[in-house]
Amino acid sequence: MKRKILSALLCASMVAAMVVGCGSSNTADTAADTAAEDTADTEDAAAADTEEAADDTAAASEGGRVFGYTCMDGTNPFFVALEGAIREVVESNGDTLISMDPANDSNTQVNQIEDMISRGVQIMFVNPVDADGIIPALDMLQQAEIPMFGFDTEVGDMSYLVSYAGSDNYNAGYVCGEDLAKKIPEGGDILVLDSPTMQSVTDRTNGFLDAIEESGVTFNVVGQQDAQGNQQVANEKATDLLTAHPDVVAIFGGNDPTALGAYTAADAAGLSPMIYGVDGSPDVKALLKDTMMEGTGAQSPITIGKTIAETAYAWLGGEEVEEYIPIETFLVTADNVDDYGTDGWQ
Repeated sequence: MKRKILSALLCASMVAAMVVGCGSSNTADTAADTAAEDTADTEDAAAADTEEAADDTAAASEGGRVFGYTCMDGTNPFFVALEGAIREVVESNGDTLISMDPANDSNTQVNQIEDMISRGVQIMFVNPVDADGIIPALDMLQQAEIPMFGFDTEVGDMSYLVSYAGSDNYNAGYVCGEDLAKKIPEGGDILVLDSPTMQSVTDRTNGFLDAIEESGVTFNVVGQQDAQGNQQVANEKATDLLTAHPDVVAIFGGNDPTALGAYTAADAAGLSPMIYGVDGSPDVKALLKDTMMEGTGAQSPITIGKTIAETAYAWLGGEEVEEYIPIETFLVTADNVDDYGTDGWQ
């Protein structure tokens, strides 16, 4: 940190000297002020990091454990709910949870996990941005003898994990395809917004496509794009696809943010294909009545989070635990949404 501050001061001095050489003392003063502000910001950030690390160390020294948490996208409401469920279990046991958000960037996730190792995490909850891309981080965790517990999305090599809890993602997509085939027995052209690097979304997409194939109804996938599990990206991809294929009868999104992006694009284009997502999020459930949003393969992030956290504690207590714990998924449509409500997750 001293090196960073010294570097910032040297840069500021160089900028000021260059500006004075050009004969503008006011500009030089401004540059110096800006450099001073940057240095102050750097010091504040360093202080915050130091304080956070100190809190982690304090928790460990007082007898509490330090747990680490990483998921593909910490802003996704699904993962917000899931992290909250894990945190509730961890903190109720007097321990600390460090959470980091790689924002769907695999390299960032690996770097953040390395950072958490340096902070002394003793247990790691893992959800990968990329099933194979996270392997270098799992190697580091293994070398540091830090047990790993996976959730929601499988890693490329499951042997790294003590246990895994996740939705039956294949079924979550399958029930959507099944429902579509029943509602449009004449078939038609459809769009698919998937995310090939996310194993959970790949499983859902495979389930959806298998269901429509097994139904015997003829559906043609006229467009399939990677939406990265992101609502904004999905909106952009769906806008392009709908411009090229305005007559599609349905769109499948690999998660609810993707489905919402497709919904916004279709609405803006004045189109009304049947749209399916996967998650069972409050936002999508609220749209199931009287809109083109037709259904969502529902899962329970709260159940997943609570299950994997309690499994970790059971293992720490010397109990044998299941290596793979499936969590039920099911279809929510306008017909049964009142049973689950729209105010929160099921």
